[in-house]
Amino acid sequence: MRKIVQSHATEFALLAVIALISLFLSLATDRFFTLGNAFDLLNTSSVNIIFAVGLLVVLIAGGIDISFAVAASVVQYVAALLLESIGGGGWFSGLLIAAILGVALGAINALLIHRFKIISIVATIATFNIYFGLLMFFTRGVSIYNLPDWLTSRVILFEHEMADGSWVEITLPVLIMVACVISTWVLITRTTTGRQLYAFGDNPEGARRFGINVGGMQFIAFGWLGLMAGIAGLVQAHYAQEVVPNALYGRELDVLAAVVLGGARLGGGKGTVLGCVLGVLMISITQNGLNLMGVSPFAFKMIIGAIILVAITLSNTNIERLLPFMREGSRR
Repeated sequence: MRKIVQSHATEFALLAVIALISLFLSLATDRFFTLGNAFDLLNTSSVNIIFAVGLLVVLIAGGIDISFAVAASVVQYVAALLLESIGGGGWFSGLLIAAILGVALGAINALLIHRFKIISIVATIATFNIYFGLLMFFTRGVSIYNLPDWLTSRVILFEHEMADGSWVEITLPVLIMVACVISTWVLITRTTTGRQLYAFGDNPEGARRFGINVGGMQFIAFGWLGLMAGIAGLVQAHYAQEVVPNALYGRELDVLAAVVLGGARLGGGKGTVLGCVLGVLMISITQNGLNLMGVSPFAFKMIIGAIILVAITLSNTNIERLLPFMREGSRR
C-alpha cells in the first residue's frame, strides 16, 4: 500500500485537497454539494480537461505551449465556415475538419521549435499573438450563430429528475472528453512513442544519442495538443451553441496551472493523465465554489496565480519530502 501511495503521491495529495475544499464549500453554501452542481461541473470542465491532456503531452516532452486556446478559437471559427460551405456536414466531418486544422496549427509550432531552434515558450507566444491577431482581423470580432443543427442540438447521455422537478444531465462533451482522456493515457503509457516522449523530455541529449527522432517527438507532442485543441474548440461551439472569436481567450494559464499542479514537470519527463484531470477538477471546483459564494471573479485570478506558484514549486520539489510518513517508510 505504501508503495502505491509513494508512486502516486501527487494524485493522493490532490484528492485530499479536493476533499477538504469540497467539505469547506459544502458548509459554506448549500448549493455546492448537490447532484445538479456536480453534473454542471463535469459538463463545464470537459473543454479544459481536453485541453489539459493535450498540454500534458507537450510538457512531458519538455516543451510548453500557451497558444492552444487561441488555436482552438481559430479552429472552431474556420470549421464553422467550412461546414457551412459543404452544407452542414455532421459530427464525423466536423471532428475530422477540427482535427486536421488543429494538428496543422500544432505542427506550425513544432516546425518553429525544431527547424528554427526557437524556445517553445517564445515560439508559442509568437503564434498566440499571430493566431489571435489574424482571427480578430478577419472576423472583426463577429460571432457565428447560424450553426448546423447537429452541432447545436444537445445530446444527453444521462438525465435524472430531481425532487423539485428539475432535470440534471450529462451531455455529449463529457463523452468526448472521456475519449480524449483514454486515448492520451494509451498514447503515453501503452505505446513505444509514449516512452520515447518521457525519455526525450527527461534527457533530450541522451534521447538523441539513443536514436530517438527529436523532430518526430516535437511534431507528435505539439500535433497531439493541436488535435486536442481542435476537438475542444468544436466541443466548446457545441456547448455554447455559437462561435465567439474570443470565447476561449485566457484559458491558457488556468489549464497550465492545472496540469503542473497535477504533477507534470515544466522541465519535462514527468506527468500522469490522472494527476492532470485532478488538477483541472480542483481548479474548477474552486472557481465554482467561489461563484456560488458570490466572491469576485478577480479573486479567482489571484488564486490561479498562487496555484501556479505553488505548482511550480512542487514540480521542483520531491513531494515525498513534504510527507513525513512516506519519508519514514522509505527508510525502512
